[in-house]
Amino acid sequence: MTRCSRPRAFRRPTLAVLLTLCAAGLLPAAPALAQVPGDLGGSRTFPDQAKRGTLTVLSTVNAEIDDKPVRMAPGMRLLSPQNSLIMLHTVIGKQYVVNYRMEPSTGMLHTAWILNKAEIALPRPGSTAQRNFRFESDADPR
Repeated sequence: MTRCSRPRAFRRPTLAVLLTLCAAGLLPAAPALAQVPGDLGGSRTFPDQAKRGTLTVLSTVNAEIDDKPVRMAPGMRLLSPQNSLIMLHTVIGKQYVVNYRMEPSTGMLHTAWILNKAEIALPRPGSTAQRNFRFESDADPR
């Protein structure tokens, strides 16, 4: 019978064209979703109470900041220079220059941001000792 063959033959090319158009519409979205933002160039803002130090992760619960032992809070966040979350077990034994924030109630390390070179160059409390007086030895050598 010829009456059923014509609609079936008409449906298949239409379905193939429709699927091709849908797939072509999704192609530009795939590379955009895969992009990771690059270095932010020092444009991150840090809380006023954040200090600077050298962080060494000893385990997932223990660390050292400027060679002083600290415990990490259960929800401790370590953020890369791109502001992505870093799992603590992947950086055990490594040392980073960071801005960090301690929990006021427990004294545990709550958040640390790994700094890029531009951010390290900016002054921050805790980075170097500054004083408002001068010693005689600071004057010209004799």
